[in-house]
Amino acid sequence: MIKDEKYPIPGTLNIVISIVQLTLLCSILIGVSMVQSWMSIFWLAICYGIVMNSSYAMVHEAEHNLLHPNRRINNAFGVVLALFFPAPFHLIRQGHLGHHMRNRSDDEAFDIYFEGDNVVIKQLQFYGILTGMFWVMILLSNFISAFYPQMLSSKSVYKKKFDRPMNALLETLNPKYLVHIRLEAMAIFILHGSLMWLFQMSFLKYMAVIFGFGFMWSAMQYVHHYGTERDVQKGALNLKTFALLDFIWLNHNWHLRHHLNPTISWIYLPKIYEGKKESRDNMFVTYFKMWKGAQKSDEHVMNQYSGRVIR
Repeated sequence: MIKDEKYPIPGTLNIVISIVQLTLLCSILIGVSMVQSWMSIFWLAICYGIVMNSSYAMVHEAEHNLLHPNRRINNAFGVVLALFFPAPFHLIRQGHLGHHMRNRSDDEAFDIYFEGDNVVIKQLQFYGILTGMFWVMILLSNFISAFYPQMLSSKSVYKKKFDRPMNALLETLNPKYLVHIRLEAMAIFILHGSLMWLFQMSFLKYMAVIFGFGFMWSAMQYVHHYGTERDVQKGALNLKTFALLDFIWLNHNWHLRHHLNPTISWIYLPKIYEGKKESRDNMFVTYFKMWKGAQKSDEHVMNQYSGRVIR
């Protein structure tokens, strides 16, 4: 891991970008009230997907305390941006930091299954990731976060009904943040309910636009890890799309570099190994390769980490 003293957090730049992102997201959602045709809704969904994936990349910076050096400002922008995901920042933050602990272990290897696994369920989960259903599950979990957050506990009575990845997630959650999670989930309902009510928007069309992000985000969630080495840090890929899109998405496709250096801001990722040649496959090509489904494996890799990811 590269030492991060030479790589100061670009706090002012990140705030400016975040404000632009929030302005665009609100404009796109309000735009739902101004169009009638489903073709227009489709293009709004594409726009929301592109902008919100950029915003998610900024949320990702906040998850690593890299959005701003002031912790309160960092978290405040993370919370507000995550409302447009929509998901509680203090929940997805713990989920993501836990991902850095579990990556490619048996607790989090969605592209493989083992002897004794329910193959149908494993394939449905994997294809669910590819088609946006992973995001849908997070969206629906807002009801749990808002009205029954106790379910998000390692001591939950429902634990036996969850699968291995879900139980691994619950083990890392710090219960002291349940109040934050609940308030943020309630804020999600208030924000989006208010927007639909104030601008008299169709619920179906509104959700279709937000799903533009949900599909893109979910489809890309495992593309950077598919078929990679079963190693918590090295099990990732540097991918590419187009230069402009990669920049709009805040270099998120330099994913292996991020996993090797999770304390380095997005702005430095393309340059931290200057002079070193690395292959970068096309992200879209890699995505379509994933459609061959989860593959059977006999290689077991145990998660070497346990406990809460945030104190």
